[in-house]
Amino acid sequence: METRAASKRKANAMVLVQKQHPKRHRVALAELPNLPNHIVPGTRNPLKEKSRSVKNLNAKKPSPTTDQSSSLHIDESLVSDVYEYLHEMEMQKKRRPMVDYMEKVQKLITPTMRAILVDWLVEVAEEYKLLPDTLHLSVSYIDRFLSANPVIKSRLQLLGVSSMLISSKYEEMDPPCVNDFCSITDYTYDKAEVVKMEADILKSLNFEMGNPTVNTFLRRFVDVVSDNETTPNSQIEFLGRYLAELSLLDYDCLRFLPSVVAASAVFLSRFIITPELHPWTPSLNECSGYKPPELKECVLSLHDLYLLRKAASFKAVRNKYKQQKVIILIFGYSNVLQTCLPLLMYRIVTLKTSDAANCDEYISVAIS
Repeated sequence: METRAASKRKANAMVLVQKQHPKRHRVALAELPNLPNHIVPGTRNPLKEKSRSVKNLNAKKPSPTTDQSSSLHIDESLVSDVYEYLHEMEMQKKRRPMVDYMEKVQKLITPTMRAILVDWLVEVAEEYKLLPDTLHLSVSYIDRFLSANPVIKSRLQLLGVSSMLISSKYEEMDPPCVNDFCSITDYTYDKAEVVKMEADILKSLNFEMGNPTVNTFLRRFVDVVSDNETTPNSQIEFLGRYLAELSLLDYDCLRFLPSVVAASAVFLSRFIITPELHPWTPSLNECSGYKPPELKECVLSLHDLYLLRKAASFKAVRNKYKQQKVIILIFGYSNVLQTCLPLLMYRIVTLKTSDAANCDEYISVAIS
């Protein structure tokens, strides 16, 4: 039996141990400082989310250190192989929509209905602050599904939100949930219908969900442009993204490979922003594998979209880019340049060269 003194000594010892080794508690994710890419569970309310801040498009990137430069140089040796792989992937039949599915498969859907859907999806992507890749993949899934499955008009919106649900899971760190997409349609479709359509899309596309898009190639071509230009890289990228998203509205653009659309977007962006320079360079020619004659039709199609000669009634893409502050004029440029682009393309095609050394001859034609 313990004496009172022994009990007191034991109690003091326990207090000392507790002071030396305080009891630890489990740290919640929200309490971890600067935790990258963590997801805090909770109810998503896109209407109350703060919009992502628009980057300063004219801001200069910090110069890489010596170690970073050598790392970039090493990575560059692999870039051409990656590009070749993506180029081969984009040409695979299973990853390409039919260019004439409206005529051969769809009896109740028209190109205008498709454009209305894409225009609405641009607004949905803005509402949920989704990445451009998510939007491009969504439209790719829609076109591939419509190439093999007849759809009635009342189910077209369901196809759109289900495709965006899949692409957001593929691309986003914190994708919207099924209920979010039901809500955005004003509950025209319930959760079971969206999930069922999601399964139908995955099965129809044989779970081949990782196809490259216009945005995939656009990033690469913009990086090449930035190596030797005085115009900020971000201006070319901004206008290129704008043209790429306009192309999503146009059913006729399905006949062009994503890499062709991306190359044409860079070509036209350079022509608009720096008309005094040749719009195509040897480095772009080498990187993309395309010469200007191969881009002619796509460049002129994008030019028509840019000038509102096509898809003029669809405002979502234009409104999206009007809201972003940028020191370039993307919604109008010289009337002389507007009329000379077809002539410039004709001269490039007939002379069959992309050599920047002949820039003076092209530009003299363009501005004369």
